[in-house]
Amino acid sequence: MTIRTTISVMVLALLAVSCGNNPQNASPGADDMAKFAKDTNFQQAHQDPESISFQGKGEMISFATPDGKQGSAYLLKPEQATDKVLFVIQEWWGLNDHIKQEAERLFGGLEGVTVMALDMYDGKVATTPEDAGAIMNAVDPLRCEAIIKGALARAGTNARVATIGWCFGGGWSLRASILAGKQAAGCVMYYGMPLEKAAELAPLQADVLGIFAAKDAWITPQVVTNFQNLAKATNKKVEIHSFDADHAFANPSNPKYDKINSDKANALALEFLKKKLS
Repeated sequence: MTIRTTISVMVLALLAVSCGNNPQNASPGADDMAKFAKDTNFQQAHQDPESISFQGKGEMISFATPDGKQGSAYLLKPEQATDKVLFVIQEWWGLNDHIKQEAERLFGGLEGVTVMALDMYDGKVATTPEDAGAIMNAVDPLRCEAIIKGALARAGTNARVATIGWCFGGGWSLRASILAGKQAAGCVMYYGMPLEKAAELAPLQADVLGIFAAKDAWITPQVVTNFQNLAKATNKKVEIHSFDADHAFANPSNPKYDKINSDKANALALEFLKKKLS
């Protein structure tokens, strides 16, 4: 069962000054998931990922980032050139085979869309909750923003960019859509920490599909309600689906994987992305 709430309410422009910022340069804030990195209960909720059989058709690419470094991504592109792009953003484990497999699944379900699974950890991949927590805790939000901006430049100024991510990547999916400015086509976030400040959310120009878990002890129903209220106050369109499941329920490499709810959530996400990238 899902609870669907669509928010599209016109209110006074409470933060007109914030809305006037250039979204391409606006900083969407620090990574709020990092505060859970040393939480042993959070770590225990993420058991060691199971191995999966993966043989991908994509390739790893590199691109320049505005901080003078190089970023990388797992790239899948259609035969015909396209201006439709989907950024796939990893869980706290890093750009592992699971995320590449999700990129392949989405690429197969979307026609004429380039898919880029961004490497937000610059090559680091965790295989234990302890390592994942340490890497996520050390994340530099400015570096993550630079990777996203570099990926946007790689996609091109004419590209329409949608974003999707899980857990750590759920929050960064929202931030990536903010950084995309007018290029943003739509945002899907799975049980990621939403932004909590109106000034940070105000520049968003894309609709959001939020997929959350009612049994999540960290991205709690109250956190989701607060996000809905913030969306209303900043005049954003946010569609929320809450599943009777635990955090990270949609990860097939998670020993607590919930296939029934995951299939429902993935169908909603794919349909949303098809509409936004049509």
